[in-house]
Amino acid sequence: MNERDALRMLAIDVPHAGDDAAVVDDLVITTDMLHERTDFPAGTTRYTAGWRAVGASLSDVAAMGARATAAVAVYADEGFDPHELQRFVCGASEVCAAVDAEYVGGDLDVHSEFTTATTAVGDVTDAGPVLRSGASIGEALCVTGEWGRSAAALRLFERDTVESVERANDLFRFTPRVADGVALAPHATAMMDSSDGLARSLHQLAEASGVGFTLDREAVPVHPAVDGVAADADERFELATTFGEDFELVCTVPEDRLHDARAACPAGLTRIGSVVADEEGVTVDGEALPDAGYTHG
Repeated sequence: MNERDALRMLAIDVPHAGDDAAVVDDLVITTDMLHERTDFPAGTTRYTAGWRAVGASLSDVAAMGARATAAVAVYADEGFDPHELQRFVCGASEVCAAVDAEYVGGDLDVHSEFTTATTAVGDVTDAGPVLRSGASIGEALCVTGEWGRSAAALRLFERDTVESVERANDLFRFTPRVADGVALAPHATAMMDSSDGLARSLHQLAEASGVGFTLDREAVPVHPAVDGVAADADERFELATTFGEDFELVCTVPEDRLHDARAACPAGLTRIGSVVADEEGVTVDGEALPDAGYTHG
């Protein structure tokens, strides 16, 4: 059973499991776990690991259109190297500061593999939480920022030069789109973050809302770093849409709110397609877009 099948099973008993975070009395809360072997390529600094791990949870808060307030983390390793531990906490603290939240502590443990579990909390705005289930036919399909930076980072880590590893760490330290999520909350009808990749996120959003999407391939904003690692245009599009972990936002916006939504987003908001009927599925330039992306398990 993979992660998505497990979530579908658990949704029977835990109905709040279907969105990026749970909402409890106007508080949003989310948790994530990352491991060295699967989430931190060789060359990832502890500073980057702290930033990225806590940033992943803050991204879930952003996807709900909520204001991030605080985060905690579990740090587990074979032992506690003082420098590495301090750098991890520094990264965790600074990604929180980047979105006007606070890193408030966590827990330490001994483990056979460097592992971190993070939790972030936030406050729902007056616009209310934005769920995955509100998209309607005829609305605009939009994304924040640029796509493929994590895929480009992995390729640069693999080159294993001082310059490439330094650039890869920089790319891995994304800014959680908390400000954009808050700005989109009054306008977006459905929203989620892209931890599993754009293509998979579109299938998840379509399933939650009972709709389909038509996507314009050329409209997808690709991060410039992808051009330096992709062999051709097809690989460029694949890296931007299926690798995952870019932690941008995917949302649907009514046509009459699109101008205001674009003007409000600090990271930029790009229309990449439209919401269509469920039976049309998820397509790009008229062809089916495979449900491809990152899956745990």
